[in-house]
Amino acid sequence: MSTISSDEVARVAALARIELTPEEVDRLAGELDVIASAVARVNEVATPDVPATSHPIPLTNVMREDEVVPTLDVDDVMSAAPSAIDGRFAVPQILGEDA
Repeated sequence: MSTISSDEVARVAALARIELTPEEVDRLAGELDVIASAVARVNEVATPDVPATSHPIPLTNVMREDEVVPTLDVDDVMSAAPSAIDGRFAVPQILGEDA
């Protein structure tokens, strides 16, 4: 039994504004039906002992303690900047916003 008809494919194509020939509609209906059948078979598999997962390998963040380390000197950084005002980088105004 087919779960996806040519009429449904044509309707979705029209909604997506995709122009398909009648041959393409028929071919896609068959291909989508095969995909839907495969998904239905996967849903039939009994797996009550397998926990649901979003990833096949458990993911964990690698955490480390924060360390305070010396940073660049503000005066050295600002001396290399094309333009600076009050210890901050000065950049051109964008999108017509007021400063």
